[in-house]
Formats: sequence, C-alpha cells, structure tokens
Amino acid sequence: MGARIAHYVPDTPDDLVQQKALVERAIAERPDAAVFVPVHATAMSDSIRKLNAARIPTVNYLNRLAKGSFVSYVGSDDHQLARDIAAYLFQHLGGKGNIVILEGVPAAVTSQERMRGFRDAIRDAPGIRVAASRAADYQRETARRVMSGLLAELRELDGILCANDVMALGAIEALEAAGKRVPLVGVNAIPEAVTAIKSGKLLATVDFDALKISSIATEAAIRHLRGERVPAEIILPVKIVDATNYQPWDRPLEARECPQWEDVVKDQG
Repeated sequence: MGARIAHYVPDTPDDLVQQKALVERAIAERPDAAVFVPVHATAMSDSIRKLNAARIPTVNYLNRLAKGSFVSYVGSDDHQLARDIAAYLFQHLGGKGNIVILEGVPAAVTSQERMRGFRDAIRDAPGIRVAASRAADYQRETARRVMSGLLAELRELDGILCANDVMALGAIEALEAAGKRVPLVGVNAIPEAVTAIKSGKLLATVDFDALKISSIATEAAIRHLRGERVPAEIILPVKIVDATNYQPWDRPLEARECPQWEDVVKDQG
C-alpha cells in the first residue's frame, strides 16, 4: 500500500515504563499515523493523550484502551472466544472434572476478557471444578514452571484451560516431563499449536489471529490517511480449530495471507 512502518516494541513483554518511553520517541519522530496495542487498558491513558495532542491519528488494536480518541478499534471478542473454547473442553470432558486455568498477564485486557469468558462457561457447567487458576503471563517458560508446580500439588486433573497457545505449549512440556497426558486447549492458532493438535498433544485452539488483526489495523490507518471512511470498530470473527479442520492454519505465519479489507468490514458499523 506504499507505506513505511517503524516498530516500537518493549524489550520486556508488557513493560509499562518501556512502552511509555517508546510512545514518546514515536511522537518525536512525527509519524503520519500510529497503530497502537497498549500493554495496559488504563495505565497508558497518558500516552494516548499525548498522541491525540500531537494530532497523530491512532488505530487501537488487540487491547482496547479505556480512554482516548481513535480512528478505529480493531480486535476480536475475547470473552466469546474464551467461553466457546472452554465449553469445547467441558463437552470433551463430559461436563464434569477438575480443571486448571493458566491466565495471561493480569493487567492485559485480553486476559481479563478471556477470564470472564472462562468463568461464564464454568458457571454454565456445574460439573466442572476449578482446582487452581494461576497467572502465567502469556509466557511459555512461565507456564511450564507454573504447570510443573501444579502437577506436584494436584491429585486429580482432568483438563487445562490456557488463555493463549504459548502457555499451552509450556503446559504440554510440563505434562510430558511428568509423564502425564491431560486434555488442554489454547487460544491463537499459532503454527506450533496446530502441530500439537496434529500430534494429539493439544485438543483445540481458537483462531484469534493477531496477524490478521494487526494487518487490518494497519490498513485502517492507511485508508484513513487516504481520506477513506473507516469503521469506528472492526471485530474479526473467531473459529475453533481442532483435529477436524486444522488444515487452513497448518502453515507458517509468513505464509498466511492477510485478510481482504472488504471481507472483514462488510458487516461492520
């Protein structure tokens, strides 16, 4: 689309101080537009205020900010996808059993909404008991370590809900080290998760595709600069991915195609 992009990424995942400093640097370099995923829903309010004051059109994506003026918000329904994937696991378990939840970064909007979806699904499944719920910060090694500790503590474990695929992969490593096999699900449909589904190590995941979301967010910014109308909110659909339908996701991220703008925005406001 003829645009040039500069990336500003914290060295430490979800580091507030680093991201605030990066926003300051980005503003100083006077971009025509910004595509912004905040590490916190409210703590980055001052940064978006500065972007607005600098009159830099901003598209907010993935983590919805509580305050600020935006060209558009681009994301997915984290609550619904979490509720759907949890219900999928519970159905696999026959509606009863002891489960563990691996949560994402507590301050992240995606994690908060996914936990809300998990809780709603649990409320609708009286036979499901939460044996433990722990934050693993969306990180593989953290999830492996947390899951190893839980396996040493828990006598009965029938299923695992993971708020993203990376944590699911860490949990699988912990299970394998302990010589155990437990049904578990994740979120994102990343290539490694699809490989795990093919091998039977992961029951299912959800097509919460950050590549697609960020692609549409970037295109929204460019179209806005061209003077085109952009919906104030763009929500991408999600789909459960399991052993019956994984084929379209069975490719590296760089081989996946960006979604067509017209297909995504046709039903948006």
